[in-house]
Amino acid sequence: MSISRRDLLKATSAVGLAGFAGSAARAQAGTFNYKVATNVPVTHPIYIRLTEATEKIKAETGGKVNIRVFPNGQLGSDTDMLSQVRSGGIEFLTVPGVVLANLVPMASLNSVGFAFADYPAVWKAMDGDLGKYIRAHIAKVNLVVFDKVWDNGFRHITSYKTVNAPADLASLKIRVPQSPLLVSLFKSLKAAPTPINFNELYSSLQTKVVEAQENPLPLISTAKLYEVQKSCALTSHVWDGYWLVSNKRAFEAIPSPMREIVSKHFEAAALAQRADSEKLAVSLQDELAGKGMVFNKPDPAPFRAALQEAKFYAEWKSKFGAEAWAQLESAVGKLA
Repeated sequence: MSISRRDLLKATSAVGLAGFAGSAARAQAGTFNYKVATNVPVTHPIYIRLTEATEKIKAETGGKVNIRVFPNGQLGSDTDMLSQVRSGGIEFLTVPGVVLANLVPMASLNSVGFAFADYPAVWKAMDGDLGKYIRAHIAKVNLVVFDKVWDNGFRHITSYKTVNAPADLASLKIRVPQSPLLVSLFKSLKAAPTPINFNELYSSLQTKVVEAQENPLPLISTAKLYEVQKSCALTSHVWDGYWLVSNKRAFEAIPSPMREIVSKHFEAAALAQRADSEKLAVSLQDELAGKGMVFNKPDPAPFRAALQEAKFYAEWKSKFGAEAWAQLESAVGKLA
């Protein structure tokens, strides 16, 4: 089941005052005991680098800013946590762009199918004009968004069978996040996309509620999806990042010098995590193969052609608008 932007707005407005009251009380005490939530497990580079950053923040602020990391969706589903960070129930959140797009559609602009060829193209765009354009839209919903996007990686398909061409996806029941763009992409490829939150993914594969899923290799590894899926098609069909966002009132309650410390360490952690993630993308293929996963690398051209034929690019150009599409194509080249 997907959640609409209207649902999110209703949920957050209902509890917004309560969240702000909690933040105000913490501010009056002169210390800031905050939470940062993430859906990744404790073995993931995002959790590891977040933890390092929060320890440095605590040390440099003399214990005045104490941010506790909650991994593995402990504070709720992706969409629940997004509602909570807007209300102030959670002060910080790492959220995939494809999930944030339920609230800020422009957050999935970088996740158009087969847009990026490699990591150099990604970072040039996301640290440049494209990233700036997306952040400006995120800021419109009263979230503080940090400059450096964290790496979620290129997404690949795992399944009970080999996926080597668009025809192999026909009617395949594939789990996707709560993402309108990814649902649209796989519908255009004639699959049967099923939105399920990440913390329910392993059991959904294990019980065969779905037959396939798509995620970057670090998540496939840290969530142990290789235990329930043995075939992996290295499609690199989408690159997505995790945006680190904060409740605006809670963040601005921290005195300016300490806010700068928070930003400095979180931005540095994002850069370190990117390097971790890129290295893992290379090493994990061998590691996962050793655990029984079989890899194949499909030619992307037939998939792009199928998306063109299904008018996927034309549809999303219309949805994002000419200005946004021009920003994307200036970064990645002509798509439609």
